Amino acid sequence: MDKKLETIIKALDSKKAVEITALQVGSLTIVADYFVIAAGNSNTQVRALADEVEYQMGLEGYEVRQIEGRSTGWILLDYHDIVVHVFLQDQREYYNLEKLWADATPMDISSLVTE
Repeated sequence: MDKKLETIIKALDSKKAVEITALQVGSLTIVADYFVIAAGNSNTQVRALADEVEYQMGLEGYEVRQIEGRSTGWILLDYHDIVVHVFLQDQREYYNLEKLWADATPMDISSLVTE
């Protein structure tokens, strides 16, 4: 598995993200190779999740290209080939990216997350 992808998933898991999902979308779009989708239960947790991803990726030497939505319930972190979507739970359900990208290949990340 891609080291960047692993770092992102572990960072989200360390802050108790809800329902972390990784989708391989490279064959469907030029935007990214992977989408990582996760949720938090409050605005504070959503910000903490995004901050932890940015911090852990920085430790590994990966710079975020762009961050959108810091003051909303949907924060997007763009790492060129991986786009991280961190939602409030109700917004995740509303936008339902997994359904929108249903043709994407789900990644098995079970070895990276705690139950």
